[in-house]
Amino acid sequence: MMPERTPYIAGNWKLWGTRAQASEYCEKLLALLPDASRRPADVGLCVPFTALDVCVEALAGSGVLVCAQNMSAEESGAYTGEISAPMLLELKVDGVVLGHSERRAYYGETDRALQEKLPVALAAGLKPILCVGETEDEREAGDMERKLRHQVGEALHEVPDERLADVVIAYEPIWAIGTGKVASPEQAQEAIAFVRALVGGRSEEAAQAIRVLYGGSAKPDNAAEILAQTDVDGALVGGASLDPEDFARIVAAAG
Repeated sequence: MMPERTPYIAGNWKLWGTRAQASEYCEKLLALLPDASRRPADVGLCVPFTALDVCVEALAGSGVLVCAQNMSAEESGAYTGEISAPMLLELKVDGVVLGHSERRAYYGETDRALQEKLPVALAAGLKPILCVGETEDEREAGDMERKLRHQVGEALHEVPDERLADVVIAYEPIWAIGTGKVASPEQAQEAIAFVRALVGGRSEEAAQAIRVLYGGSAKPDNAAEILAQTDVDGALVGGASLDPEDFARIVAAAG
């Protein structure tokens, strides 16, 4: 019997959202979403550090999760500019995005660093969203599976089998982020099924329970088709999440 996986729609604001904008956004979003008991999916917002407390307060009791966009594996020390898990917990943050392709490409985030961060997030009680995915060159060279095997294997290496299902994985075809290109539903299904199979190499039980999201230019007009795929358990939404109406439509498409 396969476990029922609740879809998860997470909006990644990236570098957007002053405190005033965040407050206004949350008010609008709550007016657009059905009550938590009637939502077709878990809903989360991944917002800048400076807006976390605003969103936590605005969304309190709504069931909408609030996630940071990055986190240090260190608890304290000489790490200027970093934010630790205890700092996030103090703000009552629910989760954290780890290894987003932009963090990897622009800021040197490595698989080894993620290997350290994931267990720290889990131990703190934060729900991690691990991002993996291949570039256009890698896909065209036939290296998608090799890249995913490496990223998933490295990042989850220190996560015990019994905690694997507590990680959310977001498959980001890097060639489809902010480019206007979108993976076809078949491409999304193929890659996400492969990610699930990789987890199954560690634990078949975890593979059936773990949620794997699609993270490449999901929009209201393509979300339903992508979310209908067997192994796609939701979406990590970028640009379309900045409009509360578009984001609410994507949540509705998970039903």
